[in-house]
Amino acid sequence: MDDFERFDMSLPPRRTKWYLRPITILISLPDVIKHRAKITKTGMEGIKPPYILLCNHNAFLDFKVATKAIWPARANYVVAIDGFIGREKLLRDVGCICKRKFTNDMTLVKHLKTTIKHGDIAIIYPEARYSLCGTTAVLPESLGKLCKLFGVPVVTFMCHGHHVNSPFWNLHDRNVKPTEAELSLLFTPEDLKSLSVNEINEKLVERFQYDDYKWLKDRKIRIKYKKRAEGLHKVLYQCPECKTEFRMDSEGTKLICRACGKTWTLSEYDELQADEGETYFNHIPDWYEWERANVRAEVEKGEYSTGELEVHVNSLPNAKRYIPIGTGTMVHDMNGFRVKVTDTDGTVREMVKSVPSLYSCHIEYEYLGKYGDCVDLNTLEDTWYVYPHGKDFAVTKMALATEELYNAHRAGKFVGAEAQK
Repeated sequence: MDDFERFDMSLPPRRTKWYLRPITILISLPDVIKHRAKITKTGMEGIKPPYILLCNHNAFLDFKVATKAIWPARANYVVAIDGFIGREKLLRDVGCICKRKFTNDMTLVKHLKTTIKHGDIAIIYPEARYSLCGTTAVLPESLGKLCKLFGVPVVTFMCHGHHVNSPFWNLHDRNVKPTEAELSLLFTPEDLKSLSVNEINEKLVERFQYDDYKWLKDRKIRIKYKKRAEGLHKVLYQCPECKTEFRMDSEGTKLICRACGKTWTLSEYDELQADEGETYFNHIPDWYEWERANVRAEVEKGEYSTGELEVHVNSLPNAKRYIPIGTGTMVHDMNGFRVKVTDTDGTVREMVKSVPSLYSCHIEYEYLGKYGDCVDLNTLEDTWYVYPHGKDFAVTKMALATEELYNAHRAGKFVGAEAQK
């Protein structure tokens, strides 16, 4: 395993090759036109590259609409390493910068500085993952510092309708149209000089507030896809009727608790209605936030733990292919993640991510359609895709717990072993 070539993160970003620039827009336009994307611009008069462009993140459609919005300007996009698999040269040539998720990577800062020096747009998706339920994912605390460091205009690109069109828990395109997006100036260089990092972060969090399900209802757009609820149980893993975890299921337009039998129907406006009795939550994000509150309570009591789960692990040291490295165990508890794997040659390998080191984590549902749900954990040199076995877990709960553990640590409420250090 140690002999595998590592992705070379040190190579400087390339400006998009001239012959690829028209291809990027040609690839983007069909979906932009299909979804009748409406792009509005606010405060952009006289704003030209270089600038930082911060985008919310709900689906691959985000990239295509962003390409249309900034055309014909050049840009470098920050892209996770799995996006480079089998096409590293192409992605580098169109201007992509590789990043391993949720790591503190000073090389990335250097590359973004090069982008700005070239006079181009540095495009960043600071949520670092698709939103699980069409609402804002946590933003890194370092974002304000990054904006202040570069001292160029900061522009935001907020897309609406991309999650409900192709939700993370079921990527089937639902033909939502028209979608909407706003390209808006948030900070001038003068603003960045006068504001503190905390003030910048507060304004960024405020700008990044969105709710795709509310947007859908307000626009009265219907989702006619007959299997629109399938996969929703991946996010809504706990039943509000009987409080049982990990027994939710879905099929067609139905969300089902296999423990108590209660069912809900998901309407064409993506609203839930109980078939009998109390609905509890007709708005999907409200159910999700209820689950978060329950996880927070476990953390505050010092009781959160997955127990020891059997797992298999694939590694991604470079952009060539996933490498199976063995089976082992994973525990996620008040001390963070601990994964221990025995390789085929008997070597024991370990990945430890403490609570203070991880403000959030990336998860996947039915990754690549063949491996199941997973958590990916990263160092600066490797990415482990960790696949738990069995039924008594939900990677969604692990993601929520990661954030709540970090929040408790930051607030000085931490009661795990880390508090004893």
